[in-house]
Amino acid sequence: MDQTHLHLLITHLPIFGSILGAVVLAHGLWIKSDHLSIAAYDIFIISGIGAGVAYLTGEAAEETVERIQGVAENMIDQHEDFALYALISLIVLGVLAIAGLFIAWKKWAFSKTFAVVVLFIALISFGLVAWTGYLGGQIRHTEISDSNVPAQGYGEQIDHDDD
Repeated sequence: MDQTHLHLLITHLPIFGSILGAVVLAHGLWIKSDHLSIAAYDIFIISGIGAGVAYLTGEAAEETVERIQGVAENMIDQHEDFALYALISLIVLGVLAIAGLFIAWKKWAFSKTFAVVVLFIALISFGLVAWTGYLGGQIRHTEISDSNVPAQGYGEQIDHDDD
């Protein structure tokens, strides 16, 4: 397995991890369970690490797909630019989750307020990483592209005139 394969595999971890962690944390807040909050923090830490791995393997994936006919360079650039924002948000989320583990362990009075803040950051992070994934998917998955025309080199142009 090379870095391109690893990039394609690991990119889903921060997407699903951030939303799964948010659901677990929200449930933990709802039922007032420190155990669930701790589980959510663990998920956020793993998601942050996954985001770092995805970002670090992105350059190798770019080198691989640039050689494929029909790949739009502008889509790669958009994906790469937005990936930095997603990475930063997930690093912040991971660091907050580490702090949250410590706060929950110490059972400090403001642990619930802190968890609400982390939940808010998790939802923002999910939005950023989900959009990054969407942009990445458009690089090769023409079925989710905004265009009705297949990428150059993948077949003939489709005529959508109503005859």
